[in-house]
Amino acid sequence: MESMGALRRTHTCNELGLDFLDQETTLMGWVLRRRDHGGVIFIDLRDRWGITQVVFNPEINPAVHAKAHQLRSEWVIAVRGRVAKRPESMENPKLATGAIEILVDELRILNTSETPPFPLDEDVEVSDTLRLQYRYLDLRRPEIAKNLILRHQALQTVRTYLNDNQFLEIETPMLTRSTPEGARDYLVPSRVHAGKFFALPQSPQLFKQILMVAGMDRYYQIVKCFRDEDLRADRQPEFTQIDMELSFITEEEIITIVEGMIKALFKEIRDLDLQPPFNRMTYDEAMRRFGTDRPDTRFGLELVDLTETLRGCGFKVFNTVIDKGGMVKAINAKGCGAFSRKDLDDLTEYAGRFGARGMAWIKVKEDEWQSPITKFFTEDEIKAMAQALDAQPGDLILFGADTAKTVHQVLSELRLELARRLGLIQGDSFNFLWVTDFPLLEYDEEQKRYTAVHHPFTAPNEAQLELLETDPGAVKSRAYDLVLNGNEIGGGSIRIHSPLMQKKVFKALGIETEEAQEKFGFLLRALELGAPPHGGIAFGVDRLMMLLTGSTSIRDVIAFPKTQKATCPLTEAPSSVARKQLTELHLQPDWKEK
Repeated sequence: MESMGALRRTHTCNELGLDFLDQETTLMGWVLRRRDHGGVIFIDLRDRWGITQVVFNPEINPAVHAKAHQLRSEWVIAVRGRVAKRPESMENPKLATGAIEILVDELRILNTSETPPFPLDEDVEVSDTLRLQYRYLDLRRPEIAKNLILRHQALQTVRTYLNDNQFLEIETPMLTRSTPEGARDYLVPSRVHAGKFFALPQSPQLFKQILMVAGMDRYYQIVKCFRDEDLRADRQPEFTQIDMELSFITEEEIITIVEGMIKALFKEIRDLDLQPPFNRMTYDEAMRRFGTDRPDTRFGLELVDLTETLRGCGFKVFNTVIDKGGMVKAINAKGCGAFSRKDLDDLTEYAGRFGARGMAWIKVKEDEWQSPITKFFTEDEIKAMAQALDAQPGDLILFGADTAKTVHQVLSELRLELARRLGLIQGDSFNFLWVTDFPLLEYDEEQKRYTAVHHPFTAPNEAQLELLETDPGAVKSRAYDLVLNGNEIGGGSIRIHSPLMQKKVFKALGIETEEAQEKFGFLLRALELGAPPHGGIAFGVDRLMMLLTGSTSIRDVIAFPKTQKATCPLTEAPSSVARKQLTELHLQPDWKEK
């Protein structure tokens, strides 16, 4: 291998154009592809910024031309030469440097490369595992590298916006105490305190509230968070948040600040001029119309409640559900009356993945409603359904009948699947929606107690405080989520700043005084020492960047992501450790070493 020596890079591979003709330049990068045309060798040289064509002509320098015969894909080289205009027939309008080429007079081979495990210059299908195992090669691909560059630009935009709005960027600890209320913590054993553990933070929630007690007034942090939970396609065990908290603030003021940040972000990254204020919808309305608290509002296919319309009807399945306190809802799939039996069977199978025990349907024909269940309905019931659903000939009605939770889960997912099949989702449109007035608590049948919908520090609606003791499930919170195209990208709330109120909420959650002191005593003590009214919000950077870049997976916008099984193919983490290390940490594993 050769050294760079006195050779210094003068330009990047995306910088040169016709303004630089006849100038001498030195470029450095990787060989993307090599072409040998009648003795003249053409190399597409790539670096982070782009691609430049460099030419090795035996008439310019025979020795350098001979040396260029060695070059192979992904070799690292430096070239010095003169900027020349490409022949008109060889211009490449797809490249920023497509009008010029470099006539090379000096070549240095800085490093060689074995044949890569997958091509970097072709749009080929590569397994996720292989891509992540060789992530450093995957990141050389322009489409993935571009995502990281955009992520950098996005976070710089966020920092600039928040700095200009009087926020302070403050770091909070990565090693803290375990306060499991939701997902499992990642635990870190202490060597110097035998039998005790740190936890990696699921969020900086408690620290940012304490910063408000400390008088910092406006805090933000772009922070790593950790959750040891079962993973989905859009989840990672470690993820990044844009985290913020503000004092002496109302929901309206937080929403206004956030909308300004999102507007600046989309202008910088997508050159889109968003027009706040964004639409708003209460939690109850979102569940009623869409069956989910993060509805995709780019299309219709709304849910229609038929419970009262069909109460006492002749269809036993529906009647049994209604009598047990369940509900019947339906979606009118406009123009889908021509769906085949296979289409309907496929939709029924799809609905079954989300808890449906079958799916009733009706095809609306010109002179009749066609379905095995039509015979169970009276003429008045059919007319009432037709009016409620705006059913016209050619439509397809799909029913959900079960508990409210199951009906909403099934029909909300079925609605999205129908939209995909019917091409109703426009890929480049962005529909923002604030969802507000969430329930403060929800009853967990498994634990036989109420749990927090967001977290235990969310302030309740002050007009409903008396219900905390008599009907906790009816209490609304001062929480708000920002939804984009059916994805929750941010969530926040006004916090509890009164120690008395915090204790009341803990009691409603079944957290007794002793347990509250053990888990959250430091927060309760801080609230007793002059806590201002405060609130905040956090945004998932990975999911937001996935939507901003049009990627299909959050792994495409993270430099070194984990797999869906929470492993790292690159480093082979998690891995075994020596028994000596475990002993130092006072751990006595009961598993056998392989």
